[in-house]
Parts: sequence; structure tokens; C-alpha cells
Amino acid sequence: MARITASVYTSHVPAIGAALDLGKTQEPYWQPVFKGYEFSKQWMRDNRPDVIFLVYNDHATAFSLDLLPTFAIGTATSYEPADEGWGPRPVPVVQGHAELAAHIAQSVIQQDFDLTIVNKMDVDHGLTVPLSLMCGQPTPSDYRWPCPVVPFAVNVVQYPVPSGRRCFHLGQAIRKAVESFDADLKVQIWGTGGMSHQLQGPRAGLINKAFDNQFLDRLIDDPEGLSNMPHIDYVREAGSEGIELVMWLIARGAMADVAGGAKPKVVHRFYHVPASNTAVGHLILENS
Repeated sequence: MARITASVYTSHVPAIGAALDLGKTQEPYWQPVFKGYEFSKQWMRDNRPDVIFLVYNDHATAFSLDLLPTFAIGTATSYEPADEGWGPRPVPVVQGHAELAAHIAQSVIQQDFDLTIVNKMDVDHGLTVPLSLMCGQPTPSDYRWPCPVVPFAVNVVQYPVPSGRRCFHLGQAIRKAVESFDADLKVQIWGTGGMSHQLQGPRAGLINKAFDNQFLDRLIDDPEGLSNMPHIDYVREAGSEGIELVMWLIARGAMADVAGGAKPKVVHRFYHVPASNTAVGHLILENS
């Protein structure tokens, strides 16, 4: 059967994508950010999955306020990089895994989660920046991502947004869905977005290091308790865009220990501020 081997958590700051695309990774401002992912890129080469299930939020490219699903799963065979107003990122087309995606959709909906099925969409920096950070920039001689991706978009842009508890339970449903797929696939689940940041208003530029690191601690050791954190705590402590962190709870809910297995191994942990006006957090957990 298919199995989830690891979960990856990372910020998806758009300015990181710009720094990569414009060749600024060695500039003094950006160098500490990218140094924190050097281990991760080698880990990806050593632990290449067959499929990545990537949880992210769309930034008004595939969806808009006219139509904004709470949870949307991509079931296409491929996804073009989105034009977010300054042209698409110069990265490869994302190849999907339509068969696994359709199976997960069927299984998760039968577990009473309502998903929107998306057969065609472009993917923005929320999905492509994590791929760049973890996999590196593809070269002209090998212009592709290392494996197929199942995109899973979550509305954390327009209220009402899903609770952390709902996201944590959804992760459990996704794990069951993956494990019921009749193929020998190694699947990684990634939760992206965050950490603390606010893009507008009197608190624009807010970064809360203490909250961010406590969140990482609890994500490792007390994910179920963390899932009960109310929305107001995210907004007050981590800024208006800090609510993106509920997406990390989807990935954490899919890990084996939540279903009674062994506690995951912490392979890598990284935190840095600032990157643009955002805190960057990153974590890799492996199932035993």
C-alpha cells in the first residue's frame, strides 16, 4: 500500500521565489535564509518520494472572492505556474498524480469532509516556492521537479477559515486515504505558509519569535493540543496572515503517531527572521 514517510513544513514567502529567480541567494540579506535549506535539499535527494501531497493556499490566482472553496484538491495531470501580475515564475510545469488525487478525494469525502475537485488550475508561489526551497532550482538539462505533486489548496484568505482542529482531523483522513491506495508509493505531505506576519494595517511587519518557536515545539510534541488553538490567538499573536499555520496541522495530523504509531523523528528544524516582512519557519519530521 501507499504510505506517508515524512512531513515537511515551510514558509512560502513570495520574495524568496523572487530572490531565487533573480539570482540573489548569495546576497548577505538572503544567504542565511537559503543556508537553512541546504540540509533539506540534500535530504530530499536522499529521501525522494514518489508523490508530494502539498498543502498550500492560493493567493487569488486559481480562485478569487467570487469562488473560494475551503478545501480544494487538484486532480489534474499537470499544473502551469501562475502569472501573479509580473509573469509566471521561471520554473517547470508541476506534474500531478491524477490517480492518487482522485482516490484521496473519494476516500476523504467518504470520511465526511467536503472537498472541491479541481481538474484544471494554475499554481502560484504558495506551491512553487516550497518546491524550489526543498528541491532546488531545476537546471536547463533537467528541467522538471523530482516527482509528481497533488496540490491541496486551503482558504486562509477570506473568513470564515477552517479551524486548526478541523485541519488536524483532515490530516488524519488524508493519511487513511493514502494508506488505502493500492500501490507501493512513498508519499510526503507538506504543510506550507506562515509563520508570523501581517501585511497590512497598523501592525504590518509584525513578527513574533516567541510564538513561532512555541508553535514549532507544540507541533512536534503536542499537535492535538495545538489544534485547539482558536483563530483569535493566531491573529493576536502571529498577525493576520499567521492563520496560514493551520495548514501545517493538516500535515501533522497525517503522521503515524497521531494514529497510535511511534513519535516522528525530528530531522531538521530552522527558523530565521526576517525574509521580506515575514518570519521563516521550517521543519522536517520522519515517520519511524
